[in-house]
Amino acid sequence: MKFVYWVGYTFFTSAGKAFFNRRVINDHKLVEEGGVLMCANHESFLDPPLIGIVHPMNVTYLARKTLFRGFAKWLYTKWDAIPIDQENPDMTGLKNIIRALKAGKKVVMFPEGERTLHGGLNPGLPGVGLIVSKAQATVQPMRIFGAYDALPRGSGKMKCNQIDVVVGDPIRFTKQEFKELRGKDGYQKISDRIMQAISELTPDG
Repeated sequence: MKFVYWVGYTFFTSAGKAFFNRRVINDHKLVEEGGVLMCANHESFLDPPLIGIVHPMNVTYLARKTLFRGFAKWLYTKWDAIPIDQENPDMTGLKNIIRALKAGKKVVMFPEGERTLHGGLNPGLPGVGLIVSKAQATVQPMRIFGAYDALPRGSGKMKCNQIDVVVGDPIRFTKQEFKELRGKDGYQKISDRIMQAISELTPDG
């Protein structure tokens, strides 16, 4: 683990335990070998570090392109983040994500694309299915419980309540499935399957 990454990992791990008594359920299911797309529901600004620190290895984050300025650019680069242009989406960000997965990295992604407004799950976007298909990556479904109550979208106040992260069984699509699930409809079906796996996760594991 890189030193700068280790500093962030240690900080967020300690803060998660101190403020939210953060628990990881079923961490024995984490995939350690090869590229993995760590897909989780999106409840709060707290989600990226909550998911990232679940894995004992370096993970790759996605961050808004506008954040890559000054010191933040240096920091996000050290944290192995991939810049994403949310206002003018292009193939550059997608290609970088696919390249990272093919290189064996663990990439954190939220299939819903944005934080929930109501605390429940939203449909996944087809772009996630495209990435999984092109990279032929293993998917690790995960679900966060409690982050919405701690810091919901639109709120400037944080509550110190219990937060749990549940790790689900990995999803490995076959080569035949990748052949059949092509185009926008096919990619949407991949995304739907991922969201279904996330929805089935419970605080009890």
